[in-house]
Amino acid sequence: MTATSSMENAVGAGTPSTREDRLHRGRKVTMAFLMQGWGQLANQVLLIVLLLAFQRGRGDPPYGVAAVQWTFRLSFALPALGTLWLVYYRARRMPHASRQLRLAKKKSSVTGYDVASLRMAVRHFGGRLLATAGTWFCNDVFFYGNKLFQSQFISVLSSNPESPMVGWMWNLCNIAVSLAGYYLASLLVDHKLYGRKRMMEVGFLVDFLCFVAPAFAYGYFVAPEHIRAFQALYFLSSFFNQFGPNSVTFLVAAEVFPTPVRASAHGFAACVGKSGALLASVLYNYIDTRTKFYVVVWFGLLGLALTTVFLPDATGLDLEEQERRWARIRDGRAHEYKGPAVHPAHLSLWERWRGVHSTYDAERDQKERIEELRRAWEEKEAEAEGETDAGDGGGHDEDLNEAVHGYFRRTTRRAPERHGAGEKVGADETATVGHSEGGAPGDGTPVTKASGRRKGKS
Repeated sequence: MTATSSMENAVGAGTPSTREDRLHRGRKVTMAFLMQGWGQLANQVLLIVLLLAFQRGRGDPPYGVAAVQWTFRLSFALPALGTLWLVYYRARRMPHASRQLRLAKKKSSVTGYDVASLRMAVRHFGGRLLATAGTWFCNDVFFYGNKLFQSQFISVLSSNPESPMVGWMWNLCNIAVSLAGYYLASLLVDHKLYGRKRMMEVGFLVDFLCFVAPAFAYGYFVAPEHIRAFQALYFLSSFFNQFGPNSVTFLVAAEVFPTPVRASAHGFAACVGKSGALLASVLYNYIDTRTKFYVVVWFGLLGLALTTVFLPDATGLDLEEQERRWARIRDGRAHEYKGPAVHPAHLSLWERWRGVHSTYDAERDQKERIEELRRAWEEKEAEAEGETDAGDGGGHDEDLNEAVHGYFRRTTRRAPERHGAGEKVGADETATVGHSEGGAPGDGTPVTKASGRRKGKS
């Protein structure tokens, strides 16, 4: 939900404002996502503090029944207060959220699931669905599988593995390592030399290596003299899981699809991902520790393959380009889109094999984009003029800067009667270019009617 809403606020309304921060979009989403790491840390600290408080500072067993009951119940009751606050905030402080959703559906003529859009999504973005859902599935086998058999690591690492307090302390160390991975992911997720796709590939590869070594040399790593190496492998797998697929799967599933199908595609990927968590929790009850390593290691290799072949890299891509491409797909004119969304750098290897990039033409797309912006500008100016006539103040579209407004004023065939709110065009200015005396055709330079001389800057 965080990833979807972070990128739908502006794009869903049809405005180009996502261009302004496309180079930091991933950081915004992952910084919200990493709060789960702080939540895990707070939860573990809370459990430790509660148990020590009710046990009068003694962490090792045996434990009293009352101490265990109070620790267990309060560990759920305290976070529940935060949940109740969120329910109140959503119901009382955000009353217009549901209304905006209804208006968006009405504007798009959608009353529920748009089956036609879903079919088109499968046809044109099937590889992306496979990539986002498949990598999420593989990651959750790793992520939750790691959590489920960390007790086996602790039993080898610890001199007192039967004590929950010992396990909690080791888990606290593991959470701290994971938090470092979360923050490094946020730092590099938008970097043009690293980015989402490479981060996921490296994460899956390192996790594969960290699990393949104990799988085929388990006896070596559990020996007392090599226990530190075993510990390092476990912490490295946690670090690169966060600095890799666990952060990126959440992000890319929300940004490689256009807005009308984004929530459905993201939900499908999440559903398939959670089935990976379910597989790990069920399967690990029936196999021993060494077999768990044999099983989990191949999901890292599968995740790496799916990422390399089917996942596009949306690092730095303006998400509005997804909307422009989708509009042509909906109209049956997919081949007419020639913009950055089909640039080879933003397509998967599978899509390049299929020739999706063959329609890319930067020069033609630039001309089409200018005309699209011009039409949007004319509509906004007409609306603003109507508001001014009605006494509502008016004003132009704030998504376009003054240079763009000036260009459209000078080059639009029928120019509006004002530059801004209440500002009239001067009597000695023309609003068109390309046919003016003394000016180069189409250079966008204002000229005077009287002599055709270029006006100097004030």
